[in-house]
Amino acid sequence: RARFVGKNGACNVAHKNIREQGRFLQDVFTTLVDLKWPHTLLIFTMSFLCSWLLFGMVWWLIAFAHGDLDHSTRLQRDPAEGAAGSAAAFVPCVTSIHSFTSAFLFSIEVQVTIGFGGRMVTEECPAAILVLIVQNIVGLVINAIMLGCIFMKTSQAHRRAETLIFSKHAVIALREGRLCFMLRVGDLRKSMIISATIRMQVVKKTASLEGEVVPLNQIDIQMENPVGGNSIFLVSPLIIYHVIDKNSPLYDISPMNLHHHEDLEIIVILEGVVETTGITTQARTSYLADEILWGQRFVPIVAEEDGRYSVDYSKFGNTVKVPTPSCTARQLEEDKSIM
Repeated sequence: RARFVGKNGACNVAHKNIREQGRFLQDVFTTLVDLKWPHTLLIFTMSFLCSWLLFGMVWWLIAFAHGDLDHSTRLQRDPAEGAAGSAAAFVPCVTSIHSFTSAFLFSIEVQVTIGFGGRMVTEECPAAILVLIVQNIVGLVINAIMLGCIFMKTSQAHRRAETLIFSKHAVIALREGRLCFMLRVGDLRKSMIISATIRMQVVKKTASLEGEVVPLNQIDIQMENPVGGNSIFLVSPLIIYHVIDKNSPLYDISPMNLHHHEDLEIIVILEGVVETTGITTQARTSYLADEILWGQRFVPIVAEEDGRYSVDYSKFGNTVKVPTPSCTARQLEEDKSIM
C-alpha cells in the first residue's frame, strides 16, 4: 500500500484540482519560501533585473524629455562648441547619460549603491530626485523580501529534523508483563531539542456503522516513555513504547495476522524547539505492518566509559529475539484473568 508518511517524514499526499490558486498569492512570502531552490534563485535574479530595467527606462525617459540625450550627442560630435557659449551652461537631469545603456548602468548604481562615479543626479529636475527616492525604497523592499526568504529557506525547521532519527523497525514484546509496541528515537547533535514531545497515530481504512468509508482514519494512541507523559529529555536515544491494552487499536493483532493488516500504518511525530535558533521543528516517520518485528527487543547502546556516558549509534536499530507470547493482547489479558 502507499504510505501516508514516508520513512523520511515526507507526507505522501498530492493536492489536485485546486481552483482557488489566488490564495497562494495572498501569502507571497510563504509561497516563496516553499519554492524549490532553482525557482527561488530565478525569482531572486529576475526581481533585481526587472527593477533595474524598469528604472533604467524611467531614467532614459527623464533624460529624453529634458533633452539630455540630444545635448550629449551634440557635444560628442562637436566638443569645441561645448567648450564655449551656451553649450557649457546646459545642466542635465543626470550627468553622463547619453543612451539607454548608460541609463541602465545608472539604475544599477542607484539601487545597489555601487558608486555614482561620473553619473549623478543634479538639482535641475525635481522628477529625477523623486525617482531616485522611489527607486531606493523599492530596492530596500526587494532586498528585505528576497534576503529574508533566502534566510528562512536556509534555516527551515525541517533541516534540524534531519539529525533526529528513528529506528528502521518497530518491535512488539513484553515489558512489565504487558505487550508493548516499541521504537527507538535519538538526536545526533549535541545541541538539544527543548520541550520535546512525541505522539503516535494509527492510520488505516475504516468504515462506520452507516457504511461511510474513511480511507485515512487517524487514531491517536497513548505513548509512554521512561520519564512519563509525552515530554521527553532527548539527551540520549530513548525507547518509546505504547502499551497494547483494551483501548489500543493493536489490541486484536497477533503475530499470525500482523502482516495481513496491509492497511495498517503507525505514524510517529516528534516535536520540539531547536535550542540554538528557537525555531519549532518536527520530525516524522511511519511503520507499516511488515516493519514491525514481533518478539524482539532493542539492544542497549548506552554505556559508561571513563566517567561519561557513551552512545554507540552503530547498534541504534539492532534487535534481539526475546520470549514473547504468540497471541493478541486481548488473549493475553484473558489468560491472566483466568489464572
